[in-house]
Amino acid sequence: METTFDFEKPIADLQLQIEKVRQVADKTKVDMSATLTELQDKLEKTKHQIYSNMTGWQKVQMSRHPDRPQTLDYVSQICEQFIELHGDRNVKDDKAIVGGFATIGGQPVMIIGHQKGKNTKERQFRNFGMANPEGYRKALRLMKLAEKFNKPVITLIDTMGAYPGIEAEERGQGEAIARNLLEMAVLKVPIICIVIGEGASGGALGIGVGDKVYMLEHTWYSVISPESCSSILWRSWDYKERAAEALKLTAADMLNNGLIDGIIPEPLGGAHHNPAEIAESVKQQVLADLAILQKKPAGQLVSERIDKFSKMGVVIE
Repeated sequence: METTFDFEKPIADLQLQIEKVRQVADKTKVDMSATLTELQDKLEKTKHQIYSNMTGWQKVQMSRHPDRPQTLDYVSQICEQFIELHGDRNVKDDKAIVGGFATIGGQPVMIIGHQKGKNTKERQFRNFGMANPEGYRKALRLMKLAEKFNKPVITLIDTMGAYPGIEAEERGQGEAIARNLLEMAVLKVPIICIVIGEGASGGALGIGVGDKVYMLEHTWYSVISPESCSSILWRSWDYKERAAEALKLTAADMLNNGLIDGIIPEPLGGAHHNPAEIAESVKQQVLADLAILQKKPAGQLVSERIDKFSKMGVVIE
């Protein structure tokens, strides 16, 4: 059964009505095409109204939809070839981050992203997309490998945050993320980052420094999740909707604040309703940017990237 959220109930009700009318028409052989047309029109209008006016919290819910495409789904849709590379050559292979050489439209790239898993067993295997230090060190190893062979880097961001366990902190979680920020800032090849689901805190930023940073329409990007923000400010998760609005975490908010370069529109109802369409949109955006970025000298790429992130935020003395 398809997962629906509370705010999608009017849509689900109309879909149920349409199904019942079809069943009656099939059973009685009565022409009910006029009724069906009326209901279909109403359904389309309701969808546009709901999905065009989603709150911050509703966007967060949509980004967590269990059927939403994940990194490996995009890899299978947009890459002609993909060779996954494993391990950080120090501790282990972190399954929460996947990456390897691939070709997109015949263009060789290094693609790296978070992978949450689709069912309980996969989610446990992937640690729910929450990377340990070795995951970020694996990502850095792959990025340096891409730099060595002069191949652009594509990162797909979808995580609830870096793994907060004590063992991750003992192995240098903060240092691993900070190292990635430093190294990505001066990497001498083009970097394109796309938030495809959740973009939470340093866990997302650890592979999020790029020449171009995009968000899919129904995703979020913030220093903290609405639930965690609510629990800190109000000692309860009950204010998560209020926190989501205050955090200004939607793609539109991020674009208005100059923190991302653009928004990639999703199919009506979310990426999970048409994975092939959203994958094609992502592919075309990547290819369009690569055509421009690869013409720039390495020094110019690095200089513009540093300037871009240095200008973010406002300081009032």
